[in-house]
Amino acid sequence: MDAAQVAELKHFIHQCKSDPSILHNPSFSFFKSYLLSLGARIPSEPNSRFDMQGRGDTNMSDSREHSESKRATEVDDEIVESDVELDTTDVVEPDNDPPQKMGDPTVEITDEIRDSAQTEKSKALDAISEGKLNEAIDHLTEAVTLNPTSAILYATRGSVFLKLKKPNAAIRDADAALEINPDSAKGYKIRGMAKAMLGQWEEAAQDLHVASKLDYDEEIGSVLKKVEPNAHKIEEHRRKYERLRRERELKKAERERKRQAEAHEREALSALKEGEVIGIHSGSEMETKLNAASKASRLAILYFTATWCGPCRFISPVFTNLAAKYPKVVFLKVDIDEARDVAARYNISSVPTFFFIKNGKEIDQVVGADKNGLEKKIEQHAH
Repeated sequence: MDAAQVAELKHFIHQCKSDPSILHNPSFSFFKSYLLSLGARIPSEPNSRFDMQGRGDTNMSDSREHSESKRATEVDDEIVESDVELDTTDVVEPDNDPPQKMGDPTVEITDEIRDSAQTEKSKALDAISEGKLNEAIDHLTEAVTLNPTSAILYATRGSVFLKLKKPNAAIRDADAALEINPDSAKGYKIRGMAKAMLGQWEEAAQDLHVASKLDYDEEIGSVLKKVEPNAHKIEEHRRKYERLRRERELKKAERERKRQAEAHEREALSALKEGEVIGIHSGSEMETKLNAASKASRLAILYFTATWCGPCRFISPVFTNLAAKYPKVVFLKVDIDEARDVAARYNISSVPTFFFIKNGKEIDQVVGADKNGLEKKIEQHAH
């Protein structure tokens, strides 16, 4: 560069320092791209609007980025579940007594033993009627020891444990009854009532519904009236937070998809030079640029030329000026004598020839140094 050109460059740099906004002029897009490639930070293009507090120009892009960042942070936050308001009036502390004695299911039961077990059961019922619950437990324990194959004996002892506010013991007896007889209505009833006493509302409702189907009674219906509202609240609460978690995961997936798409677009744009004509020297280089244009959803124009072509010398400066005028269009220049493989691929028979390519597909062409026709086609396909 001679001294005059250096002086002009210094003057231009001084203007950029005084007013960085001039770098957003499409005519200087090539210089802006060069600065960005070096890692320079260019101030955002000023906006003419003023905010309500008179703070001057507002960068809407920065505002959107801040808003998106805030939303992203909100999406990444863990969902904290609120408490469910339940009616726990009759819920008791779980009993932690050692497991009650169970009968040996392998023993042989004779009629005499069965009768003895029934006698113990009768004594237990008398004790229950007199409010002697612990005595009733002793008689029923003796009964199940004598006849461990009777589901009703276990279920009856379980009902006494319920009266004693020992739900875990009642559940063990109900489980034993149901193992002997899977259709034991009383077994399901006792277990359901015991689980309700422990605040296990959903499991309680499930057992009580089964008991109701097998052998409904008013006590089951009464307990269900209290259990079902709590079970429904828990189910609704769970569904709500499952939905929120699904929505959160979907938002995270969508953000990741957008992030990857933006990264691909940035990668594609880094391979392109806005406002400049890019020389193509090989088929692989052409594929790289066309793929980048497709990723960025930009129109690409392939200009086939030759050094010996007179009309090409006329249209080349026009092509360069159009590149500056339409920075969002990718302008590619191919010398048919240098990149013969590219020329052969497009069956070039005369120059200048222009191919318009969008999303990897040829959509139009102009043959000849038709300045007006060329710009008309750019206007038609660039949007």
